[in-house]
Amino acid sequence: MNQRIDPARWLLMTILGLSGGIIFFLPFLQELYYLPLAAALDLNNAQIGSLLSVFGVTSLLCYVPGGWLTDRVSPRLLLSASLISTGLSGFYFSTFPSYQISLLLHGFWGITITLMFWCAMLRVTRHWGAATGQGQAYGALEMGRGVGEALSAGATLALFAYLGSGTQALAAVISLFSATILCLGIASIVVLNKDSGGELVAESTARVNLDTVKAVLKMPQVWLISTIVLSGYCAYWGTLRLTSYATDVFLMSVTLAALLSSLKLWVKPFAALGAGVIADKVGVTRVIMALFIALLLGFLTFAFLPGTTSWIPAMVFNLVMVSMAVFGLRGIYFALVHTSGIPFRVTGVAIGVISMIGLSPDIFMPLLGGILLDTYPGAEGYRYFFLFVSAMCVLGVIASRTLATRNARTAGSGRT
Repeated sequence: MNQRIDPARWLLMTILGLSGGIIFFLPFLQELYYLPLAAALDLNNAQIGSLLSVFGVTSLLCYVPGGWLTDRVSPRLLLSASLISTGLSGFYFSTFPSYQISLLLHGFWGITITLMFWCAMLRVTRHWGAATGQGQAYGALEMGRGVGEALSAGATLALFAYLGSGTQALAAVISLFSATILCLGIASIVVLNKDSGGELVAESTARVNLDTVKAVLKMPQVWLISTIVLSGYCAYWGTLRLTSYATDVFLMSVTLAALLSSLKLWVKPFAALGAGVIADKVGVTRVIMALFIALLLGFLTFAFLPGTTSWIPAMVFNLVMVSMAVFGLRGIYFALVHTSGIPFRVTGVAIGVISMIGLSPDIFMPLLGGILLDTYPGAEGYRYFFLFVSAMCVLGVIASRTLATRNARTAGSGRT
C-alpha cells in the first residue's frame, strides 16, 4: 500500500500522463485551429488534410518497429528523446514553413511520437502498475492524458484569443505547446529511472529479435486484445460524430454542440481512473465486457432516437453515459497485456502489434462516416453509422468474453 501513495511514483505518472496528452497536439493542431493553420501555411483543404494523413500513415508503419525498439532500448532514453525532439521541431513549425517542409515535419512526428514514445509510455505504465494495479495504472495514465489535453487546450485557446486570433497568435500557441513538450522531456530524464521502469535489463533485451516478433504474433491473446482495442476505438470514433449528430439531427446550435463536445473532454479523466480502480477489484475483462454492453445500448439509442426537441435531454444524457463508457474502456484495455499473461520482456512488441491493428480505425472510420452521411443524408446516415459502431461493440463483447475464458483456463484460477 505504501508503494501506491509514494509521491515519486505519482510524480512519474503525472509526467507520463501529461506528456501522453500534450505531445499529440502538434500533429493534431488542426483539430483546434483548422482555419487559422490553413491561413498561416497558405494551404487548401486537401493540402492541410494531407498533413494529418502523412502523420497517420507514418504512425501506422511505426507501431510494430516502435514496440520492438522499446524492448531493446531504455524507455527513459526513448521518452526523453521523443519529447525533446518533438518540442524542438515544434518551434520550427511555429515559423510556418513551406508545404513540403510541413509534410516532412508531420512524418517526423510520426517517428518521434509513435516509434519512440507510444510503446515506451505503455511499457513504463505496465511496470508502474506492478502485478495488482494494472487497471489503476492505465486508468491513471488516461486520466493524466485527459487532464493534460483539457488544461492545455483551454490555456492555448485563451492565449490565442488574447493575442488577437491571428497568425502571430497561432505562432505563440505552437511555441507554447513546444516549450511545454520540451520541459516535459527534461523532466522525464530526471523522474524516470531503473526502479520506475525507465531502464531495461541487458540480458532480457538481448533475446528480443525477429523471432520474438514471430512468437508474439502466434499468441492468441494478442489477437483477442487487438480485436478488443479495435472495437473500443471504433466506439471512440463513434463519439467523435456526436457533435455533428447534435446539430444535423437535433438542430442544436454550433455553439451548444461545441459545449457538449467540451463536456466529453472533462468526462474522460474521471471515467478512465474510475474504470481502472473498479477493474482492479472485479477484473479487467469483466469491466470491459460491461462497458461494451453499455456502449452497445448507447449507440443503439442514438441510432433510433427521434430527432425532436423534446428528446434533447435524453440525447444529452445518453451522450454523457456513452462518453463515460468509451473513455473508461480506453483507460483500461491495455491493462489486458498484463492480465493475459504476455511476458514483460516482450511488452513493447505486443503493444506495437496491438496498436497497429487496434488503432487502425483512424484510417477507415472517418471515410466510412463520410460515405454513409453523403449517401444517406441526415438522420438515416447517422443511423447506419451508429449501427455499424453497435456491431463493433458486439464484436468487443465476444472478444472480451473469449479472452476471459482463455485467461481463466490458462491460469486455472484468479480474476482477469
